[in-house]
Amino acid sequence: MPGGRLTQQERQQIALGLADGLAYAEIARRLERPTSTITREVMRNGGPTAYRADLAHRATERRAHRRRQAAPRGSGAPEQAYGRDAEAVREYEETFTTVMMASGMPTMTARVLACLTLTDAGSLTAAELVQRLQVSPASVSKAIAFLESQGLVRREQGEGRRERYVVDDDVWYQSMMASARSIAHIVETARQGVHVLVPGTPAAIRLENIARFLDFVSESTARAAEQAREILRTKPEAGSDGTAEPESEHE
Repeated sequence: MPGGRLTQQERQQIALGLADGLAYAEIARRLERPTSTITREVMRNGGPTAYRADLAHRATERRAHRRRQAAPRGSGAPEQAYGRDAEAVREYEETFTTVMMASGMPTMTARVLACLTLTDAGSLTAAELVQRLQVSPASVSKAIAFLESQGLVRREQGEGRRERYVVDDDVWYQSMMASARSIAHIVETARQGVHVLVPGTPAAIRLENIARFLDFVSESTARAAEQAREILRTKPEAGSDGTAEPESEHE
């Protein structure tokens, strides 16, 4: 399987594959590349409908040039801890960002979330995000506002007057619960429409079916989040025979 960066010829094959309606996995198979490589390449260069091989190739060269210029100044990515491979970490961060973008998250928001998630501390200040991502403070502020609205980031008071933005296990729980509440609101609105459109009519029946489906999803999401939180917060405790025994924090 070929390694290294995509060539211009491979990008042309990607563009042809997209034009033919091929799935990322099929394009990856034909190029003998990981599917994640193709997904990341397309999503960071306009998406499946706007991808252009020549533009993508030039954009990649510009990004590589900027990284080479930034490296001597030491203002780019921080030195890696625990003996991690810096290039592997950077590639994975791009993959993580691409997956978030594919779920519908804006590019800068996905970059900020990835940056926060992949730090060992799980938190950074606005200034640290600006330095790591090499973007403007306004871009970081807008991304944080969106992540907060989705329950994916919370604020903590740091040293002095600086706020820290935090991503941890509880944040993901809160995000799932926020999603469940949002779906429940759609359910309520759909059921209001049933009465407006007169029960039993085609449009009212459609809304009732939407409400029933989403009501089930909302309740299932909230229940699963509660169960996962309870199970994953259970900590092992050594028993009398030296083996670990589960004990919940809530006991």
